[in-house]
Amino acid sequence: MSLDWEKDDVCLVLEDEEGQEHEFALVKKFCMDDDEYVVLQPVDADEQIIFKFITDEDGAEFLCEIEDEEEWERAVDAYQGMGLDEEI
Repeated sequence: MSLDWEKDDVCLVLEDEEGQEHEFALVKKFCMDDDEYVVLQPVDADEQIIFKFITDEDGAEFLCEIEDEEEWERAVDAYQGMGLDEEI
C-alpha cells in the first residue's frame, strides 16, 4: 500500500506491541542525511512522535522506531529547526 503523503489529511492506524490499534495524523514528513522521517501525532493526544520512513526494494513502505539515540536527537533537532515543533 502506498500512501499519498502530499495530502493534508493523512491518517494512519498503527498497531502497538500488544495488538492495540492507535490512530495518528501526519504532521510533517522531512529528509535528513538522505533518510526520510515522519512526525505523527496521536489523534487523542498532544505529543508528537518521529518515525523513520523506509521504502524497501519492492516498494513496500514502513515506519520504524528510531532506536539510535544520536539519530533520534538529530531528527528532533532537525524538526525543531523547522519552527513547526510541538512537544516531542
